[in-house]
Amino acid sequence: MQTPRISASSYSNTAPLVWSFLFGKNHGKVEIILDNAPSRSAELLTQDRVDVALVPVICAQTIGDVWLIPDVCVGAREEVRSVCLVTKGIDLCDVKSVALDVSSKTSAVLTKIIFREFLGHEPYWIEAEPNVDKMLSQADAALIIGDPALGLSSPPYEGGVAAFRGRGGSLFRVFDLAELWHQHTGLGFVFAMWMTRRESCEIDFASARDEGLAHIEEIAANYSAETKLSVDELKSYLTENISYAIDDTMRKGMELYFRVAEGHGLIEQYREIKFIST
Repeated sequence: MQTPRISASSYSNTAPLVWSFLFGKNHGKVEIILDNAPSRSAELLTQDRVDVALVPVICAQTIGDVWLIPDVCVGAREEVRSVCLVTKGIDLCDVKSVALDVSSKTSAVLTKIIFREFLGHEPYWIEAEPNVDKMLSQADAALIIGDPALGLSSPPYEGGVAAFRGRGGSLFRVFDLAELWHQHTGLGFVFAMWMTRRESCEIDFASARDEGLAHIEEIAANYSAETKLSVDELKSYLTENISYAIDDTMRKGMELYFRVAEGHGLIEQYREIKFIST
């Protein structure tokens, strides 16, 4: 029997989902491909080069014949901290241009929904590499995701808003996308899920997740230097901000996200969400 191939990004928030395959009970049972960009895993799944991939949730609407692995996700009930919009000290209603980090299509679509549906205006969109200084040199706001966003969304706060000072002393404001979504909908948000194009899946991703969560201390210690956060800060992020299981508000949030995306022409047509039997 051929060894299953799986793919995921190498961000800290995916670590609890892949720890078992790298170091735990599932080590050696799969071939795992890790990449910094979630879009790379989506590409591998689209090309049928992997059996299962942890991909941006929008892929449920953009990749044909895809099935979702139930109950396991990277999501947030309120604040996520690692998906944010950074502005040059201005409020989002004053933003006229946005540089989009396109390494996660889910977050790019969510950004457009926030402006179109919640704020009622359409800024100019610029696709850019994920470098906040370069992005803000050409736009009023920048979408930053993953570990690079964590340091930006950490305290201190100024006037009740997450903010930081740039190298030249300029003030930048930070807006959490999951928090904005929750403020306007009252729902949680799912950013990524395991998906497959196979008709069956023998891998127990739920138990792999549980094993990873039992090793949060090790994971936090491993990513602390890379994220420039203390072990305690990283543990707090992974256990309090990120949700690895879908609750009812997150499931409803995912459904609404797809419906609103369709309404704004951000996906071609809504596809029924299909969960594989495990």
